[in-house]
Amino acid sequence: MTSPLRLLIADDHAVVRAGLRALLEGEADLSVIAEAADPAEAVRLTMALAPDVVLMDLRFDSGAGRGGPVDGVEAVRALTAGAPAVPVVMLTSYSGRAHVVRALEAGARGYVLKAGPPEDLFQAVRGAAGGGMGLAPEVVGDLVGQVVSPAKELTQREREVVRLMADGRSNRSIAESLYLSEATVKTHLVRVYRKLGVDNRVAAVSEAVRRGLLELG
Repeated sequence: MTSPLRLLIADDHAVVRAGLRALLEGEADLSVIAEAADPAEAVRLTMALAPDVVLMDLRFDSGAGRGGPVDGVEAVRALTAGAPAVPVVMLTSYSGRAHVVRALEAGARGYVLKAGPPEDLFQAVRGAAGGGMGLAPEVVGDLVGQVVSPAKELTQREREVVRLMADGRSNRSIAESLYLSEATVKTHLVRVYRKLGVDNRVAAVSEAVRRGLLELG
């Protein structure tokens, strides 16, 4: 008889962890061996126990200042950089494309929504353990939609704004360099964020580079 898959749950809410444990252990081939309340603890326990799959929350209300990663994505990077890498499935309430891409780029092997059906979770865990990917249908649909109908290209002016932003320039400095008002720069930033599906300067630069819209160096 095949041994059950050994799982570690990382979530800062005890009630959520208890619910997940009960749900997962209702499957004959799944077994929860440990729980972690913050990402740093998740990394420590994973290194010590070597589970087959880690279920990781995206955001944690606790954990900052304890040393080590402070959110789920940082923890994924730490775990997937090891040898051998440990498969991590993100289990979260956040379905936005930017969150999904950030997690997958960090090395996550799955992305499942907490509000989704249990079967999505079971399938993601088994898929990750087997070396595959486990993505909730909603997530797949969103990503495919971006490929089929990608966001509009940045205009030349918007690229100039992103380029200067990548150099660490403030809105005032960008405005002075491009002979624009600060209000106009802010308008360009709003459009850039919308086109790239992000909500901050760092993410905008990273996404522009990832899409090949901007080259750094």
